[in-house]
Amino acid sequence: MLAQQMRRYLYYGMLLLIFLFGVWAERSGFLEEMLEYEEDVVYLVVEHLKLTAVSGGLAVLIGVPLGIVLSRPRFSHVAENAMQVLNIGTTVPTLALLALSMSLLGIGNSPAILGLLVATLLPIVRNTYTGLLSVPVHLKEAASGMGMLPRQMLWQVELPNALYVIMAGIRTALAINVGTAPLAFLIGGTSLGELIFTGIAVDEQAMMLAGAIPTALLAVTVDFVLGALTFVLVSKGVNPLRQRPAH
Repeated sequence: MLAQQMRRYLYYGMLLLIFLFGVWAERSGFLEEMLEYEEDVVYLVVEHLKLTAVSGGLAVLIGVPLGIVLSRPRFSHVAENAMQVLNIGTTVPTLALLALSMSLLGIGNSPAILGLLVATLLPIVRNTYTGLLSVPVHLKEAASGMGMLPRQMLWQVELPNALYVIMAGIRTALAINVGTAPLAFLIGGTSLGELIFTGIAVDEQAMMLAGAIPTALLAVTVDFVLGALTFVLVSKGVNPLRQRPAH
């Protein structure tokens, strides 16, 4: 619950800062300078979302099944070693991952997708693996006593009980993905980084912020949408967001 409160306060703080910045920008005329890049922002937001949707979607499609496989008893002896290998994606600087992807696939969106995929894969795999292992043993024993096959137990008992933890990993990964995607511009990817890094290069703050502010808003929006989806998908019994505090 403390983590949820901290996340909520962070959101409120970011929204307050954005609101105050908007008031200042409007009064100082800075907003008009930023609006000169409106067409670029609209185009780049769409491209930014495409880039993160593909790389984030691939991360989910790969990460969740991989986490499920590693949580099976037959793979317990290699699970932690596999996690250490995946941890490379978070320990190696993102720019280095993008540079490696560029050396393999050239420049453009393809290497950017690969780099973002590797950089955001670990939270999904880790949370899927941890969530499935944290399912209470007595639930598994009850399911086994009822005659459920391992596949039935996975789909009807383990995944529903681990879904909240899995969704938390997906939320974290996609928020990182959206916030990291501007770096794709450095290897030829199309994203809001075009405005950010060009603005830095030419010392044009309005251009830089025209890319940075939408990036921050996109990250918050993606996390909020996934949080709402978690609220709906995860059953009340295992969803702290839907449980009333005890009096």
